[in-house]
Amino acid sequence: MDQGIERWIKTECGRAKYAQLSRRRGPLARLRLAWFVVIAVLRDVVLSPVTTTIRNWFRAA
Repeated sequence: MDQGIERWIKTECGRAKYAQLSRRRGPLARLRLAWFVVIAVLRDVVLSPVTTTIRNWFRAA
């Protein structure tokens, strides 16, 4: 697997899905892979800290 992608996709299931999708060939497969990476990065890098922060606010209240 691409070592750089492990920095962006944090979960094991996400990395497994990336490996599965990256083996496929063809323009639609590449589009699907790009779409998956965008969504996975948003969930794992951007939204995960935000979700944790919001969850902590409700625990403190």
